[in-house]
Amino acid sequence: MAILLIVDVQAGFINPSTGHIPEAVQRLQDRFATVFASRFENAPDSPFRRWKGLARFAPGMPETALAFTPRADARVFAKGGYSAATDAVIAGAKDADLPVHLCGIATDNCVLATAIDLFEAGIRPIVIADACASHAGPDYHEAGMLLLKRLLGEAQIVFAAEGAGDK
Repeated sequence: MAILLIVDVQAGFINPSTGHIPEAVQRLQDRFATVFASRFENAPDSPFRRWKGLARFAPGMPETALAFTPRADARVFAKGGYSAATDAVIAGAKDADLPVHLCGIATDNCVLATAIDLFEAGIRPIVIADACASHAGPDYHEAGMLLLKRLLGEAQIVFAAEGAGDK
């Protein structure tokens, strides 16, 4: 049994740098016993609006829609910050004593923050590198990967072709 956490694969984050990610995560879902999927929603009083001036991704807007079809039993949830390491994800991983495999957008912020939060919660985060990307471009993806390798250890970075998941 294994857990997959798909981070913010949403219409508003799809561009030439991330266009391959919806298909990649679509294929990964069947390899995992449990699938979670986060969706970023930017609330009116969020730090993203107040300090960064980001007005996009308001709840209910088309850009918040998932850009892939989650399988029927996937646990889809909205989040208002960088990390998708919710109490439910952490509890599920701890109860099953399993690592959490991560994929999605963006390697340099939401995937990175989620991986660090899982790590600090005592859960092994495993990042599926070829199923992650940054909407800011490949340089940001590579920067995120560099930090993930340093912060988590290289053994926590895998590729889909290496059999990540495999129930």
